[in-house]
Amino acid sequence: MNYWLLKTEPGCFSFEMLKGRPEMTEHWDGVRNFQARNFLRDAIKAGDRALFYHSSIAEPAVVGVVDVVRGGYPDFTALDPDGEHFDPKASPANPIWYMVDVRYRADLPKPVTLAAIRANPLLAGMPLVNRSRLSVQPVSPEEWRIILILGGLAP
Repeated sequence: MNYWLLKTEPGCFSFEMLKGRPEMTEHWDGVRNFQARNFLRDAIKAGDRALFYHSSIAEPAVVGVVDVVRGGYPDFTALDPDGEHFDPKASPANPIWYMVDVRYRADLPKPVTLAAIRANPLLAGMPLVNRSRLSVQPVSPEEWRIILILGGLAP
């Protein structure tokens, strides 16, 4: 099992919205960065887990945990000319962009803020701390364990 951090702006898609979806499951779409796309396409697999991170708010934070229930597949939102994630270069034969499906697993009893993550020297190697703008980032098993502990969940 691998661990990931998935960033989202709660105004676009929040953890509460995920919990409101049928079976608390939704596709993670709209990623339009090639490095993040490569993680979605090539590395994230069903059975992996991810930290759900709210970004672009006053106090960004990890707010919950999700399970990856379907590995990478073509992001069909890139094909919708009326959608916000449309990419005219994408086609069924050349999808370009990929997504995964995630399912709610648990709320963190205490959100783990970016400030708390930055303040912890054991988390200094996380891409999140190093100004990465990637919306999909790997998390080491040790970083995963520490964030769950900070958030009030036993790993």
